[in-house]
Amino acid sequence: MLTIMAITIGLFFAMNIGASGAAASMGIAYGSGVVKKTIALLLCGVAVFFGAWLGGGEVVKTMGSGIVPSSTFTVNISLIVITTAALSLFLANIFGIPLSTSEVTVGSVVGAGMVYQSIYLGKLVWIVSFWLITPILAFSIAIAAATLLKQRWIKKWLEAPKAVPFLSVLVVLLGMFEAFSAGMNNVANAVGPLVGASILSIESGIFWGGLFVALGALLLGHRVIETNGKKITTLKLEEGCVISGTGATIVTGASMLGIPVPLTQITTSSIIGIGFAKHGMAVLKKDIVVQMLTVWIVSPVISMVLSYTLIQLFIEQNVYPIIAMVGVLISVFGVLSLLKRATVRELNFRRD
Repeated sequence: MLTIMAITIGLFFAMNIGASGAAASMGIAYGSGVVKKTIALLLCGVAVFFGAWLGGGEVVKTMGSGIVPSSTFTVNISLIVITTAALSLFLANIFGIPLSTSEVTVGSVVGAGMVYQSIYLGKLVWIVSFWLITPILAFSIAIAAATLLKQRWIKKWLEAPKAVPFLSVLVVLLGMFEAFSAGMNNVANAVGPLVGASILSIESGIFWGGLFVALGALLLGHRVIETNGKKITTLKLEEGCVISGTGATIVTGASMLGIPVPLTQITTSSIIGIGFAKHGMAVLKKDIVVQMLTVWIVSPVISMVLSYTLIQLFIEQNVYPIIAMVGVLISVFGVLSLLKRATVRELNFRRD
């Protein structure tokens, strides 16, 4: 019964991954009017399935046995890990917080590893370093590419009528490449813990996981691609090619190394890089940087705490760490409340 529940929740999680992250990969091609929405989602579904099936194995190995030993995962543990990852994303969607699927799932696995003190710290540090490096790399590549597009001979070619059909085809192909890379990297979030617990083999995990990620993009991705498409209508076709190509290349490289990385943050960094090359420091608003850093920290921490708490409660039936955690939370909120009151008093004093 628990095995069926774990597989069901894992595949449901896969559909949600397809509906959010994967569907967004074709937003540029749809938003620029090159392809209709149904065609964009169909192409996305095909690409994301083959990405997961052909290239998702390495990241699945990392999620299943690279961060903690596979012996950490039982059916019960894998059920809690996947449930907390899915629950974290669900809560984030309710409150409108854009969490990263990969970071949330890694945090959930780490929460299980904390309970049994079985985390491979070296591997975890290696993964976290990629979360820091890949957005910076995407930002830098986007600036270099956007600067190149300003060259006189390239601008002359881009303004020629024959450039539009070529760029239209290229933006669709690179959108499919981005969906392919999303499948490679994200399928592990849904099936990695199931493979770690030997509920599924790697081969069956990437096949069924990839299939449900594709179904999620095809059946549930309409709203995401509509929203994402409208956001990027101000981008030119060549800029869309740079953003999709940069994100897809970085995520594919990380997937081949078995590293789960945040595609959304990488894509956002590319968009900011394009804006930086066009408008300079004005695009680096404090709010954007703070939001990215907050997501970077909150995504894994919220799922780690949930996973750790549920395993302590339901598997180990140990309430003492929970009491300690509640005490920490009360202390933190208490200190924040006192700091806020002190700030208000200081402001009122200066006004008087």
